[in-house]
Amino acid sequence: MPADVGPEVAALEEMSVAELRLRYAQVFGERTRTGHKTWLIKRIAWRLQALAEGDLSERARRRAAELANDADLRLSPPKGKTSPPEQLSALLGQDKPDERLPPPGSVLARFYKGRTVHVRVLSNGFGYEGRLYPSLSAVAKAVTGSHCNGFLFFRLARQGEQP
Repeated sequence: MPADVGPEVAALEEMSVAELRLRYAQVFGERTRTGHKTWLIKRIAWRLQALAEGDLSERARRRAAELANDADLRLSPPKGKTSPPEQLSALLGQDKPDERLPPPGSVLARFYKGRTVHVRVLSNGFGYEGRLYPSLSAVAKAVTGSHCNGFLFFRLARQGEQP
């Protein structure tokens, strides 16, 4: 790094995010929406060095363009026998319901903060207080107000697991 760029790059560490965003706009000629300090410092330091020492040579730019033109880029997904969501669910083993869940129509009950929570297991989700939820975790979040694992909240552990 040239001597005249070194102190300028070192000064970036002492700047606030607002000052870094302003400096980014000065060196790149456009505003940034990010507030990630480390990323801003790296990008500004790179740009300052590129401006001081010069950017890529024309030969390097041509070679990069050649490599990009020769690359086989897939513009559409591969054709398969089943649709992608079905393939994904098959890979994840989601073709069958979780063995921890009781059959549809069953009601799960859990005593929480002085009241009993009743949730109906449905074939397409879970019913709680007249609403349909996609997962037990969504129901647990509605009950507690914070994210928690639905299986643990309703104490539906696998065999050998501690609820």
